[in-house]
Amino acid sequence: QVQLVESGGGLVQAGGSLRLSCAASGLTFSRYAMGWFRQVPGKEREFAASISWSSGSTYYADSVKGRFTISRDNAKNMAYLQMNSLKPEDTAVYYCAASLKISTSTGDYVFWGQGTQLTVSS
Repeated sequence: QVQLVESGGGLVQAGGSLRLSCAASGLTFSRYAMGWFRQVPGKEREFAASISWSSGSTYYADSVKGRFTISRDNAKNMAYLQMNSLKPEDTAVYYCAASLKISTSTGDYVFWGQGTQLTVSS
């Protein structure tokens, strides 16, 4: 029923930019805070960015501050992650998730997408 589908991943050179998209369906999108997380093999899922339901508040991990921008379009049930100045360390599977409150914790998110791969080459 509830689906979050990420897209926009791919291969990009260090210093490049990419925008990830998350298409939501099956939920009242505007009632949920949205977040982006990332995970590399063998490591725990890591918080990247989150945004409140009204776009009034955003949080960013220190590792992405100044480089990533989270946004949303409630009319389109879409969330985005604009990624600039990409680094090889950003290589990961990126997940879109929905939460009842803005949060940096994976445990607060109740719906998850299946992820999209970002690979940043040096």
